[in-house]
Amino acid sequence: MRPSLSSVVVAVLTMVLAACSVPGTQTSSTGQAGPVDGVWRTDGYGWVIAVNGGHAQTFDTTELSCLPNNTADQLGQAAPDGTVQFGTKGVAVETLRRTADGHGLLRLLGTAADIDLLPLPALPDACTKTVPNDPLTVFDVFWATFKENYNSTVRKNIDWNAVRDKYRPMVTASTSPKELYKILVEMIKPLDDAHAYLEGPGGNSYAGKRAGTRDEDEVSRKDATTAVDQHLSQDLGVTNIQNFANNKISYADLPGGRGYLRLTAFESYGGDQNVFVDNSAILAKALDAIFTPARIKAWHELIVDVSFNTGGDDELGLQLASRLTNTAYLAYSKQARNDPNDPHRFGRLRPVTVTPFDGPRYTGPVRLLISDLTVSAGETFTEAMLARTPAPSLVGMNTQGVFADDMQRKLPNGWTFTLGNEDYIAANGHNYEDVGIPPTIPMPVFSTDQISQHSDPALDAP
Repeated sequence: MRPSLSSVVVAVLTMVLAACSVPGTQTSSTGQAGPVDGVWRTDGYGWVIAVNGGHAQTFDTTELSCLPNNTADQLGQAAPDGTVQFGTKGVAVETLRRTADGHGLLRLLGTAADIDLLPLPALPDACTKTVPNDPLTVFDVFWATFKENYNSTVRKNIDWNAVRDKYRPMVTASTSPKELYKILVEMIKPLDDAHAYLEGPGGNSYAGKRAGTRDEDEVSRKDATTAVDQHLSQDLGVTNIQNFANNKISYADLPGGRGYLRLTAFESYGGDQNVFVDNSAILAKALDAIFTPARIKAWHELIVDVSFNTGGDDELGLQLASRLTNTAYLAYSKQARNDPNDPHRFGRLRPVTVTPFDGPRYTGPVRLLISDLTVSAGETFTEAMLARTPAPSLVGMNTQGVFADDMQRKLPNGWTFTLGNEDYIAANGHNYEDVGIPPTIPMPVFSTDQISQHSDPALDAP
């Protein structure tokens, strides 16, 4: 199963980190940002960005390597507050703002918090050199990226030096791509992490999962949603199931004044490109059609089903949560690992807020359906709902336990891989990474019998 943060957001993560002033940049008498040329380093994430004349080149770095990745171009002029948009093919994928202390703030559209940018005097020398693509170098870059960034090194008691000592002797200059891929997979398998993903030769790919849980190879989205729809129509008498957003969002009125809203992803809603701007507009249109004043008045309970949700953009989950409160509240906070040599150290904690939608909102009882197939942004949405008033009931099974944005990297031989480098802290102070958010009402979800018999006890629970 592909890790479930929006593939487009991940792809542009390394394309858009460059639009803030650097040492020597001039500003006008009004304090507005002048030229954005210069070099920046992200606090955590391991990115270096070189900007020249509105063109940005991003580099993926470790202590052993510096590899060029994608590029982006400035879109239009800076806003009055100095915010600049960057993107590709004319589509905005991030905003960036200069701060008064000479640092910068990056926001990747679709993610929930800013990334700090620190100025560098020049492009690091390593970034001017070609990185070999032999098997030993590929192994070293892969290993170093996990060692320097992986968020669960301490939590899972991983000794990366011991990992290197075990697996690097298996690699030689003549190791075949197939053999190297197998070695790298074996290296990350013990992490049991759905965000530890590798795409290798011949279209082969691997993603982990928490021990004892399932993924899309075992339960398909089609089988799961078909079983639920059959239960709605055949057992509950539902005559109209509305589908939106490339069938990723569905709604039905249930007997007894209940609403049923299902979201199987927070991405890929049907725009020309899978980008946040398009997905957000499509989601808004769907929610406008669902959250009508008459329907909101009629609801005694709203069931929100993310029990099969493969993730996507955190901001889309917050967009939904904003329709379910009249009061702003802390959703969660997040922080990125930022010291390559100390896995205990993370950057500053950034609070993320749910802000009420300016339009019809529902503030009554909510039941959230969750399971081990609730992944990534499906989990951050669930986490954002925990602090809602009144708090939702959580029916089902523990979620998968991978909250971080995927950090996507490219290896010297062209393979791509991802890992999590952030921790999300719920408003209640808990960190649910690797364990998942537990239900308040435990119940099996999408068992073989339930799917074959199109039963849904989590939906039917009183």
